[in-house]
Amino acid sequence: MADSAAHAMRRRRWAASWVAVGLLTGAGTLADATPAQAYTVAVGAPAGQPSQVAAAAADEARASVLRLAKSGLPAEIRASAWNALRSTRGDAAIAEWLAPGGGYDAAKQRVRDARSRNRAFCERVVSTHPAGFSPEVRSAAERALKGTDADRAAFVKTGYAEAQKRDRVQRDADAQHRLEVGERHRAFVRSLAEADPGEQVRVAAQWALRPGSVDADVAEFYGYGWATGAALDVEAYRLRVADTEVRRHHVLSMLIARAVAAEEALKSSADAAKARAEAERAWQAVSGHADGAHTAWLDEQRAAGAQAESWQSIARLAKEGADAIWEKIAAPAEARQGDWAQERTEAAATAAFWKDMLDRARDSENRVKS
Repeated sequence: MADSAAHAMRRRRWAASWVAVGLLTGAGTLADATPAQAYTVAVGAPAGQPSQVAAAAADEARASVLRLAKSGLPAEIRASAWNALRSTRGDAAIAEWLAPGGGYDAAKQRVRDARSRNRAFCERVVSTHPAGFSPEVRSAAERALKGTDADRAAFVKTGYAEAQKRDRVQRDADAQHRLEVGERHRAFVRSLAEADPGEQVRVAAQWALRPGSVDADVAEFYGYGWATGAALDVEAYRLRVADTEVRRHHVLSMLIARAVAAEEALKSSADAAKARAEAERAWQAVSGHADGAHTAWLDEQRAAGAQAESWQSIARLAKEGADAIWEKIAAPAEARQGDWAQERTEAAATAAFWKDMLDRARDSENRVKS
């Protein structure tokens, strides 16, 4: 009984906080309402009705912020997400973090800071440039990471290019380990330049085959350019879907607040037909928003799945080829396959939430009609 009561209390608090956030943001016809009134609307609804829709939205909002905190996004965003989750203000802190100009946007701004970008560049170089192929670059990047902001800025500005030159000189001088680039290697890079699912991989492949390129450019693509482009593609995907989902949850909270208030107003309206129509439209807005999000996440699931399958094939080719050039991509390919498989799984789970929200909103619309 105690657990059941505690669960009910949490549900009421979640419903109240989300409706209140919608009110405080000046959501449409709710401008004159108060948080206390919103609380009464949410808690007073029968089980399985408006309060549960708000509670489900609040549950998923917190889960979404938790996923961001545990993700591979920049450290600034992850730290900010953890701070919101640990706040003693509960779901109100989550809602404010998701709102435009809130904690997520502030963290994104810090990511754009030159110092953060320089550190991210150094970290990416360390993770994508194997010491066996790019010892000078790898060593210089590791030193920069251990150094100061000025050291990292210098590495980004000139140190990386200088270390690349030193590595190329060493590779050219090492006749015993010189990589022989054949037409089949170029042909595969050409296929990636034309049709790889990752934009940054396509760009890296196109650069390796640019007019005037030499065999060393193709060897470097296999050595680190491919892995670098792949890492950038994963980073870009994660940031893009995070941006979109943060906005979706903020809009969802406002739409639910409007719908709950419109349904409550129906109980005492002098013009029942007009109030009923307004409540129906309010829930239709929720279902329309959820439907669009559900469709978008199904698309993301397919896109992540295509990437996972592509990298699985590349990892298999790298192992089967037993080729000195191909072996450089084997480990990065397995890592990227794992990344994209995880993104596919998360996309499927998120799509399922939005489908559930769509069903709940439609049920609420039908309830209002009857």
